[in-house]
Amino acid sequence: MESMKLLLVALTAISLASAADLKLGTPLAAGTPIALATLLSHSEAYAGKTVQVKGKIAAVCQEMGCWMDLVNDAGQKIRIKVNDGEIEFPKDSAGKTAIAEGKFTKVVLTRDEAVEQAKESAKESGKKFDPASIKSGASYYQIQGTGAVILGN
Repeated sequence: MESMKLLLVALTAISLASAADLKLGTPLAAGTPIALATLLSHSEAYAGKTVQVKGKIAAVCQEMGCWMDLVNDAGQKIRIKVNDGEIEFPKDSAGKTAIAEGKFTKVVLTRDEAVEQAKESAKESGKKFDPASIKSGASYYQIQGTGAVILGN
């Protein structure tokens, strides 16, 4: 009977530990998350500001864990990018919910930079890439991440 109690206590502890939130980087301080749809539809207004967003993790960098993509229910996506080595997002966290914070920035790429980025993305996803498919430079928004919480859902 005593061994059953110990087993039950151990299983409960494991269950609670696996459900714990994973805190990465600096503690979140921006308050309430901005809806991803709002952030993306008013991107110029938020550019350069510290923002906090919440979403489902769609993908994580499988090489260094240096970025993760968050999506909302409508499929809108934002990348949370960190400097290599500052934070490492767990590579197996796709499908979990996360809250992330950082500076919302506009990234402007020349054509050569866009080609290099697309080449790297194709390599990470195992797809073929044709540099001729990139006709010009590109721009997009991302969050330069400073902290995140991956919820133990």
